[in-house]
Amino acid sequence: MAEYKGIHGTKIQNYTADPDNAITGQVWYNETDQVLKFQYVNTNTAGSWSTGGSMNTARDRIGGAGTQTAALAAGGNPSTDTELYDGSSWTEVNNLNTGRRATSLTGTQTAAILAGGYSTVDAANVETWDGTSWTETTDLNTGRRGGAGSGDSSASILVGGESPAPSTGFTELWNGSSWTEVNDLNTGRGYGAGSNAGTSTAALLAGGIPYLANTESWNGTSWTEVNDLNTARQDLGGAGTYTAMLVFGGEVPPRTGATEEWNGTNWTETADLSTARSTLGGAGGSTLALAFGGSGPPALAATEEWNGAGTIEVGAWSTGGDLNTGRIYLAGAGTQTAGIAFGGNDPLPPPTQRFAQTELYNGSSWTEVADLNTARSGLAGASAGTQTASLAIGGETPTVSVAVTESWNGSSWTEVADINTARHLLKGAGTQPAALVFGGSPASALTENWNGSSWTEVADLNLGRAHHGGFGATNTAALAFGGESSYPPYDNETESWNGSSWTELNNLNQEKAYLGGFGEYTSGLSVGGVLAGGPVLGTVENWNGTSWTEVADLSTARFSSGGAGSTTAGLSFGGGTPADSVATEEWNSPSFTTKTISTD
Repeated sequence: MAEYKGIHGTKIQNYTADPDNAITGQVWYNETDQVLKFQYVNTNTAGSWSTGGSMNTARDRIGGAGTQTAALAAGGNPSTDTELYDGSSWTEVNNLNTGRRATSLTGTQTAAILAGGYSTVDAANVETWDGTSWTETTDLNTGRRGGAGSGDSSASILVGGESPAPSTGFTELWNGSSWTEVNDLNTGRGYGAGSNAGTSTAALLAGGIPYLANTESWNGTSWTEVNDLNTARQDLGGAGTYTAMLVFGGEVPPRTGATEEWNGTNWTETADLSTARSTLGGAGGSTLALAFGGSGPPALAATEEWNGAGTIEVGAWSTGGDLNTGRIYLAGAGTQTAGIAFGGNDPLPPPTQRFAQTELYNGSSWTEVADLNTARSGLAGASAGTQTASLAIGGETPTVSVAVTESWNGSSWTEVADINTARHLLKGAGTQPAALVFGGSPASALTENWNGSSWTEVADLNLGRAHHGGFGATNTAALAFGGESSYPPYDNETESWNGSSWTELNNLNQEKAYLGGFGEYTSGLSVGGVLAGGPVLGTVENWNGTSWTEVADLSTARFSSGGAGSTTAGLSFGGGTPADSVATEEWNSPSFTTKTISTD
């Protein structure tokens, strides 16, 4: 291909946004048309929470500061612990000098101030953080717990709190060396949410004891009442600034996951936390935020990451062609335009019939081709297999689990070497010559590796499971998630395979089983499933290699479906709805548009 510079005498400009106000994309040169093109993607129109790395120490009434990818957490109930977040995991660092809970913590990961709190009495203690250690400094004028703050270690504000009760409206300003009392809140309160990414002269306080919706703004001199929260609450978390803030969780009662976003004038309800909680920590801003710890009860270590509107790519589901044979517990492989589905059983109980049918998808319709040699359900496919080279592994006949493995060459199935341990409800990854199977019923942790001619048992999963999700491009890079280890509840644990061992990673947002899905080790979708107690889900979660984010739901909720393709273009087919199990849905993300850019 000719280089753009060689034709036009200049390099391609590095655009980060479409000239016509598209959201994001990349520039490329079309040699045929000899024009510069801009390819951009649509991004999400509403924010969402996804699972982050768990804290090392579960705790509530915890302080938080910093950003989503560089956060600081300190104190809690009861704790002197300090932890730093790097966008995926927490690391323990030097402890507070005085352990306490219900403090005000504000600032950055390298310059923060922690004030007040409670241990055995209401504390006036203040400590500053320099990125490495805590140093005790000048005390507050009034010791208290449950205050909120804004600013950093050089200039901050502490407002409200309990000393011990009732709640106060006290406001104190920090100038880097001492505290000065200034004008009080209009409504005294403790355990509200402060704009911890704000400044000492521009801050916001929302909610608080006793179950308040009141919001007040600070201009450096006085507090002014502004528009209330939509949901009155106390013990909530917050992140952001004077003009752009997020509040989440709290006690209504009961505990809630409700999230609201402030635009400088009004609060708007948006997506809830995955886990309702109170007395939690918060960090970041209204676009990229972090919620961690808190009480569920019990005390939590779970972390959730907020990605606001326009910060992540999203996709959409559309209707594809129906399967010829409706079924659940089937397997699949291939791509959105060249998929393969095989095996399964009756969609309605009792599931007496197991299927041998194989069908191929051409992007619009399914065609029946040669059957499996052994009819079965709950079998695994090599998830990165193709329409012309796949594996069908294990499963269940009407009477017994089987170890049978069959290889597909594009026209027929041939029996090859069995897996070592017969089981069903297992999952597979890899290709026809290099595959992996893992898990299975009853709640197995077994993992086996296929080298093209035989199976070898390798390292077990950390959590034995069945009815789980799983996929991977090779037998050295796979993902296992969710499922059933005991009935109920179900699990949300995620594990990755590196070719020799399984490692636990960030959890799904929901504990669920009977999962479908497709993708690779670093990018995939968990599709549908069942919650403990029986609700069938249309929920879809996107895996980005680090964490799960909820994206667009299926049009029809389903469980134990087949899948094929990638997070850019995929298929979900069959499964229990609980009745209509022929349906196919096509996933497309991101939505690409190409525009011509003038090069004059």
